[in-house]
Amino acid sequence: MISVEDTPQPESRRSLIDVLVVVGALAASLALVWVLTRDPVLSAVFGGAMFVFAGLSFVLSRRGGEVASPDFAQPDWSVTVAAIERLDVAVAITDRAGRLTCANTVFETQFGVASAPPMLALDVPSQERLAQATRMALRDGQAACDVAAEAPAGLGPSLWTAQLRRAGRGDDFLIWTFTPQSAPDLVRGFVQHLEGGLGRGLARAGIAAALVEPDGTIQATSALFAEQAAGDPEASLAGSDFIELLARDEDDTISWAHSEGHGEPMVLYAVPVADPDTPDPLDETTTPSLMLAVPASQGIGARANGSGASPHLEALLAQLPLGLAMADRDGRLLFANSAFMRAAGREGEDAPTYPTDLVVREDKRALSEAIRRFAQGPSSAGDIAVRLSAQAEDPVSLSLAGVRGLGDAAVLLGLTDTSEETRLKRQVAQATKMQAVGQLAGGVAHDFNNVLTAILGTCDLMLMRHTPGDSDYDDIQQIRANSNRAASLTRQLLAFSRQQTLRPEVLQLPDVVADVAQMLRRLIGEKIELVVKHDRDLGPVRADPTQLEQVIVNLCVNARDAMQGRGDGSGKLTLSTRKVLTSDARTSRSEIIPAGDYTALIVEDTGGGIPPEVIGKIFEPFFTTKEQGKGTGLGLSTVYGIVKQSGGFIFAESEPGKGTRFVVYLPVYHPAPGAQVEADAPEVQAEAEPSQWAGGGRILLVEDEVTVRIIAERALLRQGYEVTCAEDGEDGLAKVEDVIAAGGGFDLVVSDVVMPSLDGPGMAREIRAIVPGMPVLFMSGYAEEQLRKEIGLANAWFMPKPFSVQQLSEKVGEVLARTAK
Repeated sequence: MISVEDTPQPESRRSLIDVLVVVGALAASLALVWVLTRDPVLSAVFGGAMFVFAGLSFVLSRRGGEVASPDFAQPDWSVTVAAIERLDVAVAITDRAGRLTCANTVFETQFGVASAPPMLALDVPSQERLAQATRMALRDGQAACDVAAEAPAGLGPSLWTAQLRRAGRGDDFLIWTFTPQSAPDLVRGFVQHLEGGLGRGLARAGIAAALVEPDGTIQATSALFAEQAAGDPEASLAGSDFIELLARDEDDTISWAHSEGHGEPMVLYAVPVADPDTPDPLDETTTPSLMLAVPASQGIGARANGSGASPHLEALLAQLPLGLAMADRDGRLLFANSAFMRAAGREGEDAPTYPTDLVVREDKRALSEAIRRFAQGPSSAGDIAVRLSAQAEDPVSLSLAGVRGLGDAAVLLGLTDTSEETRLKRQVAQATKMQAVGQLAGGVAHDFNNVLTAILGTCDLMLMRHTPGDSDYDDIQQIRANSNRAASLTRQLLAFSRQQTLRPEVLQLPDVVADVAQMLRRLIGEKIELVVKHDRDLGPVRADPTQLEQVIVNLCVNARDAMQGRGDGSGKLTLSTRKVLTSDARTSRSEIIPAGDYTALIVEDTGGGIPPEVIGKIFEPFFTTKEQGKGTGLGLSTVYGIVKQSGGFIFAESEPGKGTRFVVYLPVYHPAPGAQVEADAPEVQAEAEPSQWAGGGRILLVEDEVTVRIIAERALLRQGYEVTCAEDGEDGLAKVEDVIAAGGGFDLVVSDVVMPSLDGPGMAREIRAIVPGMPVLFMSGYAEEQLRKEIGLANAWFMPKPFSVQQLSEKVGEVLARTAK
């Protein structure tokens, strides 16, 4: 406790000074009157009056001072120090000059008296907060903030809440109160549990427990601890020194001190009593520990023949599903269970000499330093990100914890097998990427179809003016042929993006395989053996048979190319179907495939296989491993799109040097109760064949692409139709309103689907509000089935892009023939 007391001036000294001041003033006044008047009588009278007045004033002032002056005692700081002396908070008082006036014992212990607040031993952010709080308290009268003190080791908490309050007659003093931030409830809860059910439960397992402060002082013990340490389960050991209760021999074996070397050896574990979710870092100098004393005979922590860890502990760790290993202080690997080696990608192998042998060269030094750091000093735990040599592309988190009392074992390493999680993440990332690429491919194909429609239409119109033998005829035909080839590429892109037109039917997968089997034998050649196998009781699937044939052909052609690239080009191609029940789907690929019944198509070859770094890209469009000019890279992407659009799933499994296996899962079709299978046939097939249209009619053509609109207009005009053109949906709607107002009308609306402002379906709905039942022919490069679901318009027809002049004329005539009355 410190204090600073003021020393008062003596009363006699102050009176003498007052008398001298009065006498000096009188003498000066009398001298001034004599200089000005030179009259001795006047000067004498003035001097006498002034002397009487001064005497009366002096007497009155002393009497008045004795009556009016308040009775303020001189400050006694020892009383203040006694008032602020508390054991739970640190209190200090400073004057306006910032000098430390007094402080209690807790403040002296935690912060010292070398510097007055706010100039305390704090970290930089805390000093800034305390300085700001000081300014606020001097201005507003009070303030508060949180600070972190660099307290001496073992001397209380390091986190404090500082409260400042202005006080004194002239508000010249600041009272500083520092309240420690601790977790009393957590520690108090441990004390209660340790003396109650927790202590009894640990005692049944032979474990004695005690709550110990960082300085070694015992707060509470279980009954078993008191019995083993003091020989009396009722003994109170609170306040005792924990270390004095133990004994250690030359082999570092720990036992109870009262047994005098005849007691059973034991192992100690220290568990910090702190909330792991707290944002503040764990402070080993202030956090109490739960000390667990376990007999060495129970197989935990005994030194095994002077080296390694306990064989009982190794046996225990070997049975755990967690990947655990132990290393000594020199970084040598003492033990690793099978789960650890499996997570490290070394399943079935012996543990290496050093843990660093499991990681890539760039991470060896960081791991070695981390093991050395956790092997020394107090027990602590942490994580480090490393790349395993078995899977260098994916960093993993390796947990490390310093352990004590386990013989040579100094560091416990934990590694979780994340191979399944990594595989699932890759599949999800691949599916997301494929979806994004599919949307991009579909948009590109749609725009490219408009260009191809204009090219094909122009070629058709030019061919009408040229005959075979003309100089330009062959060139025009070549342009048309290349355009058709480009159109087939766009159809493959639409297949990949799941936006092509499908004609689904309910069918049996073996029937589709049988239809293409003969063609496959010709495609794969004589050196490759084709084996076809079918499972029994296969469920029907709903898919487009033509597109399924395309899937089978593409997969088999890829398998043929893979086998022809090896040796003499011989091999075996197995094409099989299999029944997959709900239980099989759950156990095989439950993360990707929803539970249900499936019919699987399996295409397996004996080629060279697909490298692991390539297999994740095989379904991407334009990706190919073939030589330049020998592949478009759209074969497998088309397969992927057809399968996904049919509601199925496709997976590739490959092992380099042994071949590749593609598995296509198609959901089994379950018709609604009372429904007929034939009801799933396409609507187009159920319609009657239209009668031949003789020609003529008024047509509204709506197309935002100028070149396509010009080609379509010329094609329809050549067939004798009266054509009115519009450049978008709003323009088309205005044309209809104008014609209806003039008493006319249209027989058919031919419109694009995707247009700026008002799209084709929106325009059709607005037109039918004016003219109910108006037939509409949509031109689009997207899938007809998808458009029908999105548009939901009756009496509407579709024509896929790109189309020729003849195809457009025939489709318009067909629609007019169906709607003719």
